[in-house]
Amino acid sequence: MKDKVADKEKLIYRYHAEMCKVFSHPTRLELINTLRDKEATVGELAGKLRVGIGNLSQHLSMMKERRILSSRKEGNQVYYRVANPRMLRAFDLLREILLEQIQKDSLLLTAETKTKKRYHPIS
Repeated sequence: MKDKVADKEKLIYRYHAEMCKVFSHPTRLELINTLRDKEATVGELAGKLRVGIGNLSQHLSMMKERRILSSRKEGNQVYYRVANPRMLRAFDLLREILLEQIQKDSLLLTAETKTKKRYHPIS
């Protein structure tokens, strides 16, 4: 019984890691943010993100495979959207943490620079 639970947990960790890979590329992050409020076609996304359609299609396919995005076809157009709005909460939370870290690093760098200006080594 314990082995089955452990195997299930390992499988969930593997799925979790696969889902998190979506957050490991700037283009995919930009896609999530662009699709935050409305769906868009591949052409619209390529124009907005300034990415080639072939490259964009690979990202969209990967994100759809991991169920981050969903799509619908209308005539010759394929429209993409964020599959689950809760994904945006995860996106926003990670971004908030990043911005806090950048701000903290900036404050540390500023303090370090001020300290260096005050204390000149004696030569």
